[in-house]
Amino acid sequence: MATVLPLGRASSTPAADATADGERLDGWRLAAFSSFAVPIYAAQMPLGVHVPAIYAQHYGIPLATLGLLFLFERLWGAATDPLIGLLSDRTRSRFGRRRPWIVAGAALYGIAAVALFFPWGGVSAVSLGITLFLFYLGWSMMQIPWLAWSGEISGRYHERTRIATYGTVAGSSALLLVLMLPTIIDQLRPGDAPLKLAAMGGVVLISLVVTLALVLRAFPETPAPAVPVARLPFRQAVALIAREKLLLRVIGSDFAVTFGQLVRSTLIVFFVTSYMGRPEWASGLFLLQFVFGIAAGPIWMRIALTLGKHRTAVLGELVQVAINLALLLVAPHNFALLLALTVAQGLAQGSGNLMLRAIVADVADKHRLDTGVDRTALFFSVFSLTSKAAMAAAVGVALPLVAWLGFNPNGANTPEALTGLLLVFALGPAIAHAGSAWLIHGFPLDQNRHAEIRRALDAREHGLIPAE
Repeated sequence: MATVLPLGRASSTPAADATADGERLDGWRLAAFSSFAVPIYAAQMPLGVHVPAIYAQHYGIPLATLGLLFLFERLWGAATDPLIGLLSDRTRSRFGRRRPWIVAGAALYGIAAVALFFPWGGVSAVSLGITLFLFYLGWSMMQIPWLAWSGEISGRYHERTRIATYGTVAGSSALLLVLMLPTIIDQLRPGDAPLKLAAMGGVVLISLVVTLALVLRAFPETPAPAVPVARLPFRQAVALIAREKLLLRVIGSDFAVTFGQLVRSTLIVFFVTSYMGRPEWASGLFLLQFVFGIAAGPIWMRIALTLGKHRTAVLGELVQVAINLALLLVAPHNFALLLALTVAQGLAQGSGNLMLRAIVADVADKHRLDTGVDRTALFFSVFSLTSKAAMAAAVGVALPLVAWLGFNPNGANTPEALTGLLLVFALGPAIAHAGSAWLIHGFPLDQNRHAEIRRALDAREHGLIPAE
């Protein structure tokens, strides 16, 4: 069992020292810390799929109004993520840098979740807009400091892969649960939109209360640097990020990964229903892919122990390229091939995201060595921001493109239109994953280089060498 300080106490040395002797972080503590991914990611699927439809159909909010509200909230998130990252890095308190933000964000997130998933009285566009504004703000206030903290628990190269794997599996499990609930309710109480909304909200709120207590006590925080981080205006923060070439490669690669995944997710129902002619499998295939995706996390973690993070990311992306190109061989009469490729897709799903998230903390270490300033939360906020941008871009590209190629989701389609749907469904993700592999190929910050960086940081923090 790894040596850690008593729960809740501040550490006099970095938390990374707990694993300096080569031992791994205690699995139970790591599971407790990673459980906070459940309330963070449990809302992702409802907000993207179910909440807009329920508020339109059951509460009468016009579609155009809903579209504008969710667009503005995404823009709001784009502005707040880096700001929260900057402020979290500068925070000084006896509770740490990350805990105060997580607690405040959880309170705001919980209050807004009650209003969003359990609406009472009259629902209007104004009330929904205010609720979403607070909800996304609380979400960012929890997510960005938690991600930064996850990169600070250990300074060891492979241990960070393990931390990212635990978080990814917990988040994927949450998404799977909220993906299954509406399907079950549709079978038991068809058309009961408030029940569906309340069930998803219940997962968010219950998991928030339970996991907040766990995450706050799982590990001690790394002490803040002796010299406070200087205030950095937003324009200078953008310029700083633009100069961080390694970070740009990581976030560019993650953008491509997420874009490819979301193109496939956006079109899978149309593909299975219209091209394959198997509408009864539309939800089932998506669920099947998700289940195998959860199981794949530990497999890719094992591979990374041998190949290293960036090589594993490249391998995972090339596997995704091959799987998506193989979709070109799928025809309506060979559903078994599509089924096999869906399982393979699930096993490869998330390999790139997992490794790239673990690399962000390594890049933040290099930046701290080069500049003497810890900007871990800022770097994770940019990583989170590009992932959200890729989600929006995928929908904005995939749907107009298949429409331009003649596909009609509500009527008969010509063979040419269905071929166009197949090409976008297969080649879109294949090209994106190939781009991701190209961006991260030959990444110079490998295990050996990171070990040198950590030794230099340890020497500086113990007063053996001066800061630059």
